[in-house]
Amino acid sequence: MNSIASDRTVRDATRRLLRQLGLTTVFGNPGTTEIAFLTDWPDDFRYVLGLHESVVVAMADGYAQATRRPVLVNLHSAGGLGHGLGQVFNAARGHAPLIVMAGQQSRTLLRDDPFLGATDATAFPRPYVKWSCEPARAQDVPAAIARAYHVASQAPRGPVFISVPADDWDAEAGAPVAARPAIPGFAPDPAALAALAEALHGSARPGIVAGPGVDADGAVADLVALAERVEAGVWAGPVSPRCSFPEDHPLFLGFLDAEKRATAAALARHDLVVVIGAPAFTYHVYRGEPDVPLPPLFVVSDDEQVLARADTGAGIRATPRLALRALDEALGSAANGTPGRRVRVTGRVAPPVLARPAGPADGVISAAEVYATLAELLPADAIVVEETPSHRSVLHDHLPITATDTGFLTTASGALGYGLPAAVGAALARPGRRVVAVLGDGSAMFGIQALWTAAREGTPVTFVILDNARYAAVRLLGEAAGGTGIPGVDLGGLDFVALAQGMGCAARYVTEPAEVKSALAAALADDRPHLLHVRTDPAPPRMY
Repeated sequence: MNSIASDRTVRDATRRLLRQLGLTTVFGNPGTTEIAFLTDWPDDFRYVLGLHESVVVAMADGYAQATRRPVLVNLHSAGGLGHGLGQVFNAARGHAPLIVMAGQQSRTLLRDDPFLGATDATAFPRPYVKWSCEPARAQDVPAAIARAYHVASQAPRGPVFISVPADDWDAEAGAPVAARPAIPGFAPDPAALAALAEALHGSARPGIVAGPGVDADGAVADLVALAERVEAGVWAGPVSPRCSFPEDHPLFLGFLDAEKRATAAALARHDLVVVIGAPAFTYHVYRGEPDVPLPPLFVVSDDEQVLARADTGAGIRATPRLALRALDEALGSAANGTPGRRVRVTGRVAPPVLARPAGPADGVISAAEVYATLAELLPADAIVVEETPSHRSVLHDHLPITATDTGFLTTASGALGYGLPAAVGAALARPGRRVVAVLGDGSAMFGIQALWTAAREGTPVTFVILDNARYAAVRLLGEAAGGTGIPGVDLGGLDFVALAQGMGCAARYVTEPAEVKSALAAALADDRPHLLHVRTDPAPPRMY
């Protein structure tokens, strides 16, 4: 193993710090401005190569989400960062703790506006990074990385950016930078929490809206305990990128639509709603104002912006796990402190019906059939990564996510190209778990290069491409809004088997309904990355 005898250079000092911070797995796509960082690469570091910067960022996002730890992303100067910005935007919306480090031209050349020089580099990724820095001196690079680690990893988590000039790495190191422990989460204000406990104590029909922050904080079991204690029906927040409540639980009510009227109508059955780890609420389409008012709300979030922009309700700032555990204690205090009162039990709410889809007509494979078959075959702890926008409701109907530890990941922003590379990153992060990526044909083409990395790294991911030969979500939402004759939505002629095999992955076509189960079973049993190209019927007529 290459060793570092002393911190003679900024590169030496940085590698020592990266070891201490646990940042020895690096996702990247190199260029000439990164050579000095990468030279004499240590044997105890892992470099995961992606063939496009957006793929690199999405792979790192999936890895960070699955490990719940920051990860280092190494991109090329200016244009390389530009290629990755779509997935930096997604990481910002999904609160992925990415430390994005891009090369910059040498300081000695910057005054001449050189080839590969990034003009105003720190402004380029804003506003979708929490913090952005180009160190004033070469000796400040390790300290900037240490600060980036703490900004990215403290709640609310999110990506950060550092621009490092190429000649900084060989400069003489400055004073050593010691690694400090990650900054932990924070508990809620006691008075605000007491008010929530009292409201729950007096509620006859409480409801909970679970957002991605619950699973991201490892607090699903805590939320299940709360829901069972107060007998609250639990909704998944609109377009949630994670599963924060087991969908086979008797108290699970279903999925809120990303539309105001439908959300208000669904929540009208409750006399109190507690939103945990989610905005109140995320909307995608506008179809008018609600016919009924929202019930009284409490919004629990670690994000001050989520709390500030909520239209109604009381806000409580806290990270989800500490909030849920403090609420459990406060509920006991509220019940014990008020003689004759207790948390009221309203009876269990019936779970959604996950009916087996009707048999396909005329030999056409339906997305519902694929999802229902996956539900039969998947291991209980599988990680499902999804990017089929027009089929998301079909997934909800036929493939309940039951794992309580990162059982589901999808794009948090709607920016395409997340699912395929994120599945590779999640598999690298959790090698003992089966990962299945279900992707639309249009979505898959935004991150198809990640198949090469999957083959190179030997990740046992099952990729299922649902090919309906169109950008169906664009067509469906466009037509629902009154659009006609919309161009650019019809695809077709894409051969995902040839693409996968060309990048080293096993692959096969699935064209008949009778092949679905055997093809999925074989792919799930394969220890290599394995792709199924499934030609499906058109998307359902409505998304929301």
